[in-house]
Amino acid sequence: MLVPRTRLLLWIALIVLPFAAAAATLPGAAAFAALFIGGLAFLVFYDALVARGRLIGVRVHLPEVVRLQKDRPGTLEVRIQNDAMDARTLRVGLAFPREIAAESDDRTTLLPANAAFSRLDWPVTPTRRGQYFLDRVYVEGISPLGFWAARTSQPARSELRVYPNLFDERKAVAALFLRRGQLGVHAQRAAGQGRDFEKLREYVPGDSISEIHWKASAKRGHPVTKVFQVERTQEVYVVVDASRLSARDVTGGRWQVPSDPACAASPDTGHLAPSTVLERYVTASLILGLAAEQQGDQFGLVTFSDRVLSFVRAKSGQAHYDACRDRLYALQPQSVTPDFEELCSFIRLRLRKRALLIFLTSLDDPMLAESFAKASELISRQHLLLVNMLQPAGAQPVFSDAGVGGIDDLYRHLGGHLQWNSLRELEKVLKRRGVRFSLLDPAKLSAQVIAQHADVKRRQLL
Repeated sequence: MLVPRTRLLLWIALIVLPFAAAAATLPGAAAFAALFIGGLAFLVFYDALVARGRLIGVRVHLPEVVRLQKDRPGTLEVRIQNDAMDARTLRVGLAFPREIAAESDDRTTLLPANAAFSRLDWPVTPTRRGQYFLDRVYVEGISPLGFWAARTSQPARSELRVYPNLFDERKAVAALFLRRGQLGVHAQRAAGQGRDFEKLREYVPGDSISEIHWKASAKRGHPVTKVFQVERTQEVYVVVDASRLSARDVTGGRWQVPSDPACAASPDTGHLAPSTVLERYVTASLILGLAAEQQGDQFGLVTFSDRVLSFVRAKSGQAHYDACRDRLYALQPQSVTPDFEELCSFIRLRLRKRALLIFLTSLDDPMLAESFAKASELISRQHLLLVNMLQPAGAQPVFSDAGVGGIDDLYRHLGGHLQWNSLRELEKVLKRRGVRFSLLDPAKLSAQVIAQHADVKRRQLL
């Protein structure tokens, strides 16, 4: 497609209009005006013919996969193929999704001579986690005389993977990853309630009968007790809820359902995207994966809504962590009700070995709480369950806040008290089933989940 440029309009205004007016008013200037106007028309027509070939041999290549982090500047590398290898000015345009903020949607670059390929670095800053695609590239070439612009579009297939930004979270929990005060300390095996045999020792009153080594006791003539080595490598699974309640906004401690969950920050408005419950779950899961790796445990992942969305069996290593991250970066809330019975049935069939299951879900809906309590009986005897939920704003005892200024504040505090009381009752119900239920601070979710994992390791509950 050919598009007239400003230079063409300027020359028409400078030559065609004055000479046409002169030919109309001066009888002897008609031939002279026709000569100039015809010459300009010839140049414009010739320039249009040449402009059609300005994009021949020009191809724009985008990388197949671009990995970015939310709210952190990144670069999209654009490679331009120039088969003619001549110097030319090229304008490239990309239709970025609104979740990808760029300085501009088009860039003008000068392709150097004697170069078959050129590279153009395009700075971008993603504002929302997820998976996005670029399927078209728009190219514009300038004609030799500058009267016309030849435009075309080329198909492309580039995937933009926006991962969660763990930089701030890792700074907040950095002290938990450091081993301060242990300079010069050597790692030693610890004895405890494991399953790997460590040694034999003399019987001490209070030892369990199941721990007595009967053959050694018969040989020595007195009771001998078996000591087991602590199991260092344990399986830790994070179970992430991606159903309807995970779409609520927790920015600034407020809980609300966004009017459009798919709406993110726009470079035009400048507003930050809401931080949803699921966003906190994803960040905490990845941080816990790093902590489990450092503690020598194997980390696994389960995501679900009204069905099981993904399952990654517990392993260790950088490649496994990248696989878990790839399952989480595109996870978005779904407007469905979670099916806890199907989830627990799936876990019971897939996980044979006893494992630590850390649930990140929302149970402030009474029907969901009853459904989870019933379904958890399928796996609570085999696995250790830690159920975590973000503390709802205002869910606290009625007399814990003295800032009551009127009747509206009183009713709001009464509603918060009823919600807090129902969560307390749920905690008691789950405790009778061997399930630990906790309300966590949205701003400290990652640190508190890591502390739970460390407490399980320290007390050898698994």
